[in-house]
Amino acid sequence: MDLKEKTILITGGGSGIGLEAAKQFLEIGAKVIITGRNQDKLNAARKLYPSLIAIQSDAGNEADAQFLFDKVKELGGIDILYNNAGVGIPPTNLGVANDKHLKGAIYEMEVNYFGVIRLNNLFMEMLKSRKEAAIINTTSILSIVPSMIEATYSASKSALSFYTKSLRGHLQILNSNVKVFELLPPLVDTEMVADRDDKKISPEKLVKELIGGLEKDQYTIQVGDTKLIYVLNRLFPKLTFGLINPKKSEAALKS
Repeated sequence: MDLKEKTILITGGGSGIGLEAAKQFLEIGAKVIITGRNQDKLNAARKLYPSLIAIQSDAGNEADAQFLFDKVKELGGIDILYNNAGVGIPPTNLGVANDKHLKGAIYEMEVNYFGVIRLNNLFMEMLKSRKEAAIINTTSILSIVPSMIEATYSASKSALSFYTKSLRGHLQILNSNVKVFELLPPLVDTEMVADRDDKKISPEKLVKELIGGLEKDQYTIQVGDTKLIYVLNRLFPKLTFGLINPKKSEAALKS
């Protein structure tokens, strides 16, 4: 896929992976629109990269999604929708079988799963009207093997992974020009996991591999340890589950 001169909308673009993606897409000659809930972060991003267009919206809010679509349409539309926004409830707030657990799960599904479907549905006809277009959905290493301390987050990403594969197959049957990519990151060094001491990769490395995969039409883009986990899980599922859920995870659940 040729990314130069494409117009790309990045959700959750005000910081972390989204902001790094905006930077690298701009460097290869794309036009970038970012969106996110936090106006201060969007303002800071525009100061760093003045050519960015920033629109405030919440990926999990239906009215915001429609507002975002209308604003993007006024700007001339997009060629690529990058569903990067995602949320994860801290494991200490979840536990099992309590009100916080359910509320956290609903919030994660609303943003990580339903929010993606909502935006894809809104932008689909616009994307179909382009000569070459794409949807990028960010799932996770945890869509392959679940984390016991992030059970509902894992479930939301697993749901998104199945939806992504089905959407891709559906559009291919229709001979659509809209390509559907799935990005599967391992743990990435962002603000959301700043307090964790697990192995992480940088947003810069993740986005570099994403762009490489897009340019090669590699529809499933596994980055870092995700590649190894995918292979190991097919051969040794019990071992792989233990790698994702080491003994310290069991201790955290008991505490």
